[in-house]
Amino acid sequence: MNACRRLVCPRLTSRAALLLPLLLTGCSLFPTTRKLPVPKPPLVTQTISPEELVGHLNDRWAAINTLTAKVEFHVSVAKSKEGVATDYPSVEGHIIMRKPALLRVVGQMIGIRVFDMASDGNDFTLSIPHESKVIKGSNSVKHKSANAWENLRPGFFFDALLVRGLDPNNPDDHYSVTSETFMVEDAAKKHLFSVPEYILRIARATAGSQKETPVRVVYFHRDDLLPYQQDVYDSDGNLETQVIYSSYQDFEGGKFPSTVTIKRPLEETQIVLTVEDVHENLPIADDTFVLKTPEGATVVNRD
Repeated sequence: MNACRRLVCPRLTSRAALLLPLLLTGCSLFPTTRKLPVPKPPLVTQTISPEELVGHLNDRWAAINTLTAKVEFHVSVAKSKEGVATDYPSVEGHIIMRKPALLRVVGQMIGIRVFDMASDGNDFTLSIPHESKVIKGSNSVKHKSANAWENLRPGFFFDALLVRGLDPNNPDDHYSVTSETFMVEDAAKKHLFSVPEYILRIARATAGSQKETPVRVVYFHRDDLLPYQQDVYDSDGNLETQVIYSSYQDFEGGKFPSTVTIKRPLEETQIVLTVEDVHENLPIADDTFVLKTPEGATVVNRD
């Protein structure tokens, strides 16, 4: 008996003591292999240089001088602190633009005009006929109104419908391009898709400092090199407007998103534009962008 004990290696005894709890609990020290979903890549993935991507964006921006779009407006305003959101009835209308910054936006419901806004690029006039009110002021929102329509500004629509090119005459604006891939799961078909993209980041250098303030971020799918999202920042580097482009269709003049979602996170406002028709580079008279104050309307001046 003692001889048998002498034949047992103390090291093996200690190992057995460690293995015994694992065996009793059903645990295994051996690796197991499991299958993972294999992402399906897009049929086409284009590869271009950062300079070519910026050139592609600049060419598209330069090719458009005027834009006329027939749209349907869907406006929602959230009050996250109160846990409520207000969805306004949909409104049909038109958006008319002419570079560099002329704009006219008209909305109507059942033939009745709901709002009418015109801008020369610096100042705007917003008419709300059913309230017999006209608001005039600068293009930027400095004092938020409880009425969602009174917070409409020309820049919302100009930045949303047209993705601006980079100004080659502005040396303070720098850009960088990164390539990334994210996964999208189709729960119904139980498929996983890989979506390669280019991300164009535009930042503005601060004089006398190494600091850069974000200006815009534009996201492109690499199958068609069309922008599907644009983030616009204010002068303090806060995310001011987020625009999502989806369901591109062939309109007159080329492809254009049939749905444009404008999100204003600071104001908790969302405007969804359902685009029904688009025309590019049609001649537009100057008086199209002039809005006369209706007789008897109350004029409110906003900073």
